[in-house]
Amino acid sequence: MIKIYGSFVSRATRNLWMLEELGLEYEHVSLDWAKQENRSAAYLKINPAGKVPTLEDGDATLSESLGINLYLVQKYGQGGLWPDDDAGRALCVQWSFWAAAELEPLAYGRIREFLFKKEPDRDQALIANMAERTGPLLDLMTLALDEHAYLSGETFTVADLNAACVMEYLDRSDFDLSGWPKVAAWYTNTYGRPANQKIQDQRAPIAADMMKRLQG
Repeated sequence: MIKIYGSFVSRATRNLWMLEELGLEYEHVSLDWAKQENRSAAYLKINPAGKVPTLEDGDATLSESLGINLYLVQKYGQGGLWPDDDAGRALCVQWSFWAAAELEPLAYGRIREFLFKKEPDRDQALIANMAERTGPLLDLMTLALDEHAYLSGETFTVADLNAACVMEYLDRSDFDLSGWPKVAAWYTNTYGRPANQKIQDQRAPIAADMMKRLQG
């Protein structure tokens, strides 16, 4: 059976969402970073870097959340979340890499200020700078959504799932998407999918407890 390692307050949620979308059976092995469970000898044998998530599927052992999703969709999502045509598949890879390389550094930099600092201690100049640099990326997404309902065409694919997982950092840090209505509508529709809501319902109480510990 597929195993995914990582807590509900880690990037493992991206893979849990994908597994739910694909309707696959899996075992979720939660690891508490506060207790250093990801640094245990047993886990380091699986992932020597000690990071999460890690996926085990038969002989395959993989890390990097967006890459794990590309693996899962290519193996189990043909003709659905993984398009049949070469151009569609290429766009899925393109937007997944874009989400990791272009959007995530800014979105995660922003959420760090909100997660790990109380409001008076946040670097507002840094937050404003990252917001300004994020704008052109959202303009690019708008151009794609002017052409199609989703990033790689007219149906929801791994491209949308991977990009929405990163966009969630902007959502949680109160980024104002009103200047990009098509992106806002796409995000609401994509992130609100039932498979993801199942994961988010399980994540919510754990995330709330984490926030109390971080900012209390």
